[in-house]
Amino acid sequence: MSRLRTHNVSRRTVLKATGMAGLAASAGFVGNNIYSPAVAGPAPKIRLAWTEVAACHSPLGFGVAKGLYAKHNLDVELFYQGASGQTLIQALATGKADAGAGLVGDWLKPLEQGFDVKLFVGSHGGCQRLLASQASGIRDIAGIKGKTIASYDVVSPPKVAFQVTLAKAGIDPETEVTWKVVPFDLVSEAVNRGEADVAAHLDPWAYSIEKKFNFIKLADTQTDVYEGHTCCVLGANGPFLAANKDALRRLAEANIEVHEYTANHPDEVAKWYFETLKPAGLSLADLTEILGSLVYHDHPIGQPLVDQIRITAEDLKLVKVLDSTTDPKTFAERVTVNLLA
Repeated sequence: MSRLRTHNVSRRTVLKATGMAGLAASAGFVGNNIYSPAVAGPAPKIRLAWTEVAACHSPLGFGVAKGLYAKHNLDVELFYQGASGQTLIQALATGKADAGAGLVGDWLKPLEQGFDVKLFVGSHGGCQRLLASQASGIRDIAGIKGKTIASYDVVSPPKVAFQVTLAKAGIDPETEVTWKVVPFDLVSEAVNRGEADVAAHLDPWAYSIEKKFNFIKLADTQTDVYEGHTCCVLGANGPFLAANKDALRRLAEANIEVHEYTANHPDEVAKWYFETLKPAGLSLADLTEILGSLVYHDHPIGQPLVDQIRITAEDLKLVKVLDSTTDPKTFAERVTVNLLA
């Protein structure tokens, strides 16, 4: 990838080709970690917020550790922003981070309210699950009507995501189901004890409880209504974007490359994650399976990202998260930046 930016290859072509060409370049980066920077001159520093306990964020840490961002002449420093989308927003708003990775469901409401951030590239799809206990008797989405769903926050991303799933299945997500808010670590216990019938949760925890309690997966955020969607997106705060657009373009390029690498080598990324972060309750085999199940080929940039944000905005209007007066197309164009332009 370090040789892609030549005088006869446009930036648009480079970024469109990253997903494919990045794999060839990446094949050597894990083995030797030695690179020539893709761009001459000092490497600009980017403080990138991430959630290290989330398995789906592991490619970011892997990319830093293995020198992928450095290969794109970037000095990336990871900032642990906590496990909540709200703490990600705070990290960018207070200048503790310049850019960050977060769930689309966490980004859009603050952006609607005027938060000065632009979304610029997707990472992956499919890190949320809707799980029913065996005892509930629920075997499909239709069976959820009249039942109780446990999640960890009144506006948790899994709750919002699966409200859309229910609404599109003809179930009113406000009046025809009951939502039960429980502590993050007790979502599975609430369902296992019969205090709720269904769990709406994030991976890797959702995967772990599905396996531990033999729960039934009713839906996720990579199939059915979420087929072809990205669930996690990188955003940058406005002042940093204004001064560092080229650096963010290279960050997007590196982000695509490392996620493509993860799609093809989940075992390597899982091994790094397991040995470096030692996640409680998860084995190396678990992490490899989790990473292998995510849609790491789904990382829209440019107009495809605008289109996905528009669709998500339409969905969030459907479940009354975004205001009824918000125009999804105008909104999507306002809150994204096209680094291919």
